[in-house]
Amino acid sequence: MTHSVFIDGEAGTTGLQIRDRLLGREDIRLIQIDPARRKDAEARAEAFRAADVAILCLPDDAAREAVELTRDMDVRLIDASTAHRIDPDWVFGYAELAPEMRELIAGARFVSNPGCYSTGSIAMIAPLVAAGLIEENEALTINAVSGYTGGGKALIAEYEAQTAPPHFVYGLTQRHKHIPEIMTHGGLLIQPIFSPSVGNFAQGMAVQLPLHLDDERSIAGLHQALSDHYAGQDFVQVVPADQIGARIDPTAMNGTNVMQISVHGDEDAGCANVIAVLDNLGKGASGAAVQNLNIMLGLPEGAGL
Repeated sequence: MTHSVFIDGEAGTTGLQIRDRLLGREDIRLIQIDPARRKDAEARAEAFRAADVAILCLPDDAAREAVELTRDMDVRLIDASTAHRIDPDWVFGYAELAPEMRELIAGARFVSNPGCYSTGSIAMIAPLVAAGLIEENEALTINAVSGYTGGGKALIAEYEAQTAPPHFVYGLTQRHKHIPEIMTHGGLLIQPIFSPSVGNFAQGMAVQLPLHLDDERSIAGLHQALSDHYAGQDFVQVVPADQIGARIDPTAMNGTNVMQISVHGDEDAGCANVIAVLDNLGKGASGAAVQNLNIMLGLPEGAGL
């Protein structure tokens, strides 16, 4: 059986990578609009009507408009924007979050694709909250570095023109768009201090969660809780620190839909650092969208990945 899929916003970075993952698949028929008509409301409406699933790779306001445009249609939606990630009417599309998530995604009409930073953050925080190793009212800090493709066309152009700095920290007002979803789906009641940054590499991401150790929280215990949560998962791997080495490479998972999590630190110092590495355009964006699409359509979850 062939399923029809429309990528609304195919010309953007995420949309292009989703398209590349779907091209050539015999179980997917891509619906595409003439580039000259890609902002034409009627052409988009025709594409939505013809699709079994549409993937929205749009700015937030445009994604909301697309949802309204399709309100009376049968098409199912995956939204890669920030617009619906904490909306209770949408299923949050991180399949590894909890045992029931795949069933919820499979039956949903509306699925919100997680953000890149939030995928890494939630992947570490939610299992540790569930295991009682992080309190829901604990004050946390999250530090992260991403490749510049996460900043969209304008930032990509800066780096390609070599006018951007080799590294910069941003989100200094603590109003980053991923914070609400990190809190909601991580199970936190207190806003974490989030320090994102961008490096001079196109793709890749490392997200760090520093934690103090105590009688209840050890490096081994953190590793075990994460290993237990992700046991049997194909796309989230919990790796011993000694397999990683002394340096974390944020590009190590590039070109894959895999996220690696490891726990580092020193028991005597009472300090640990939980680190997630993923491709910000893979498991952090387009790869996750294709994974969610496969689940929604009842196809092998790893198809195209």
